[in-house]
Amino acid sequence: MAEMVRTFEPNPKQWLFLKSQKRFVAFGGARAGGKSWVTDLKACILAKKYGAPDKWSQGIKICILRRTLKDVEKNHLKQLQLLLQGIAKYNDNKKVFTLRNGATITLAYCDNDKDCEHIQGNEYDVVFFEEATQLQEKWMVDICASIRGVNPFPHRAYFTCNPGGPGHAYIKRVFVDRIFKDTENPDDYEFIQAKYTDNTILMKYSPEYKTFLDNLPPKRRAAWRDGSWEIYEGQYFNDFVNAPDHYQDRHYTHVIDPIPIRRHWTIYRGMDWGHYRPFSVGWFAIDEESIMYHFRELYGVKKSGQDSLANEGVEWPPEVVANKIREIEATDPNLKGKQIIGIADPAIFKGQTGVTIADTMADCGVYFQQGVNDRIPGWMQCRYRLQFDDRGIPRFYVFNTCKEFLRTIPTLQHDELNTEDLDSDGEDHIADMWRYVAMNNLVKAFVEEPEYSPAWGADPLRMFGGGRQ
Repeated sequence: MAEMVRTFEPNPKQWLFLKSQKRFVAFGGARAGGKSWVTDLKACILAKKYGAPDKWSQGIKICILRRTLKDVEKNHLKQLQLLLQGIAKYNDNKKVFTLRNGATITLAYCDNDKDCEHIQGNEYDVVFFEEATQLQEKWMVDICASIRGVNPFPHRAYFTCNPGGPGHAYIKRVFVDRIFKDTENPDDYEFIQAKYTDNTILMKYSPEYKTFLDNLPPKRRAAWRDGSWEIYEGQYFNDFVNAPDHYQDRHYTHVIDPIPIRRHWTIYRGMDWGHYRPFSVGWFAIDEESIMYHFRELYGVKKSGQDSLANEGVEWPPEVVANKIREIEATDPNLKGKQIIGIADPAIFKGQTGVTIADTMADCGVYFQQGVNDRIPGWMQCRYRLQFDDRGIPRFYVFNTCKEFLRTIPTLQHDELNTEDLDSDGEDHIADMWRYVAMNNLVKAFVEEPEYSPAWGADPLRMFGGGRQ
């Protein structure tokens, strides 16, 4: 059999990736780490090594997956054709390379739930998730669950990635922070961080790329050049700050230790309704300086042990949610006996059968008024509240006990088509709830647009109050 063509020598980080035998391996974490090339090389090495064990069997089944077909063909097709020259044939209709030994490498894409189900049905032995953070967590988890086979081949998943995107929180949790659920074995996971400085070929032939990265805006530079997973391109609330060192002094942080809610502060209950997706109920206090405190939450998300299953609702009926709200408000010291103003998702006031969710909750003694659903102005109100004044004090705080707020808000992304808006495909239910309450308590930005003050003589009617008197 002809030998596989290899175009470059792998660098040390790429060798670590090629040699790793962990079940789940992530590679990259910054721009220009040589991810796509080493993905193709490893796929070809595995395909060449694990052919059909006998004439009745099939060789290893490998899938290289990206968000769109255009991306997977653009980044992998030519390189694979070069690496597999003389030892494999490519079927353009099926997007499959078939090696002489019976192994296959399929180019696939996953842009929605139906694509995910199709990939699951193929039961691949090895899947490469290219640009994994651009995929949803549910798709990656479901596809990984289908990686199996009654054969002697390795069954693994590889993830190449940069910070940012719908899958950012999942990749960061298991590979960077190494926070695992009860069903996840830490020994199965390995993260190999690769930066542009590890890409010896790039540094040799395009040394100017370093200057490009150095000149990026600070937040993008931190993600692309330094591989920071805390701040990344596309993050919607990139001005949200969680600084544990300041939980007590409450300066230059939005997350704080719990404090007593004073009796004269105004209390709001916000709600964004969900059934198959999570519902979100939260309690907010507004003090005499218009500072908002989010101090209690009730989030209807399914759990696996103590861990939340992203964007999966508990499917509680409205009366169950209402009774839980009443229970909390009757027992929480910050809520008991207080007058509470309810602001809710306008959708709960619409009923196809004549009885609305708002009506059902009112029958249980839980009342809401209709929230303002203007998305862009609402997000601006949230942003205004995140601004710090010259003392380092914002107009929004969240208690560090509101774990679901802290889990979901930092992961939300800009909408691809309307960058002023938030991507509603994300887990945005707590954000929507916050937006409804914020729109009921308007504030101005700390940094205002400069007022127009014309030069003397240009305002003879004194319309702007400027000039000499």
